[in-house]
Amino acid sequence: MSQRRIALVLGPSTGGIGTHVASLAAGLVERGDAVLVVGPPETEERFSFRARGARFASAPITAKPSPELPLAWWGVRNALRGITGRGVDLVHAHGLTAGLTALAARPSGAALVTTWHNQLITSGVKRRVSDQLERRLARGVDVALAASSDLHEHLVALGARDARLAPVAAPPRPALGSPDAIRTELGIGDRPLLLSVGRLHPQKDYDTLIAAASRWTALEPSPVVVIAGDGPERGRLQGLIDAAGADVRLLGHRTDVGDLLAAADLAVVTSQWEARQLFAQEVLQAGVPLVTTRTGGIPELVGDAALYVEVGDVDGLDQTVRGLLGDPDRLASYAAAALARAATWPDEAQMLDSLDALYLELTGR
Repeated sequence: MSQRRIALVLGPSTGGIGTHVASLAAGLVERGDAVLVVGPPETEERFSFRARGARFASAPITAKPSPELPLAWWGVRNALRGITGRGVDLVHAHGLTAGLTALAARPSGAALVTTWHNQLITSGVKRRVSDQLERRLARGVDVALAASSDLHEHLVALGARDARLAPVAAPPRPALGSPDAIRTELGIGDRPLLLSVGRLHPQKDYDTLIAAASRWTALEPSPVVVIAGDGPERGRLQGLIDAAGADVRLLGHRTDVGDLLAAADLAVVTSQWEARQLFAQEVLQAGVPLVTTRTGGIPELVGDAALYVEVGDVDGLDQTVRGLLGDPDRLASYAAAALARAATWPDEAQMLDSLDALYLELTGR
């Protein structure tokens, strides 16, 4: 049987979506498919799709629908026409803007799948416009995939003709160095280390984490909070940290998240919303206790293997973290529960098996 020709389309990403597409590209190449990844040039710089055996074509896809959509469409259209002399069998887009662009640029005869990884947090006129765009995409693709059950319900409400749940598996993040090296780098000695990883974006609600951390400076020993990730909120968040007098450190983009997890005593997620968050998966896979907001797909992902606080609840976060840090036995019990819960999740191979079956269903190949 000849190779399937599969195109993966994504917009700007510094974290979860790009990590997932890189994992998917590598797995499909290993299974014998010809894979083209289409996205902004910085995604190739961050995720090295070519090094994973895929071709890469640049297209100016934006994070949100914008007046630049025609330019993105033109770039994706040209990329899809040039994948091979025989065209493309299937296009799998990731995210709303990538999906809309792929829908407009879809080659004749190619199947089209889009995965919804995120919920748009908007209101008013922007909410109505985004609803219209999402509805158009959900009804225009052959299959609409959802990373979490609440997103699946959203796709059904939009009128998707074929909406399916498709959990995203986090690639392993092994520790390559020593936890002591991380603590030495940070200069924290034996102080508790609290870790959060994510884009510096309002969705992550790091304001709540910073506000709670300002209350922990009086603890003995006082914990250190580190946030790994970059984004548009960096300057504002640093100003907030300085004003609050909190020991919160913005580490920027890190390639050693596995080492950070190995050094961490506790992980914290304060997001307004998440689907099947990759960082939450990495935390439990590493056996690190997790405190997280009760939002989106996180409860179905981590079950009772984490402690929950409500979105924006500074008091609840403060008290929950204090209680855990002051009870080593309870902290250890959540570390064990994390590993047990992570063992129940589908891994990358099972995720690929599921997508393989879908691609076969849509293409007959």
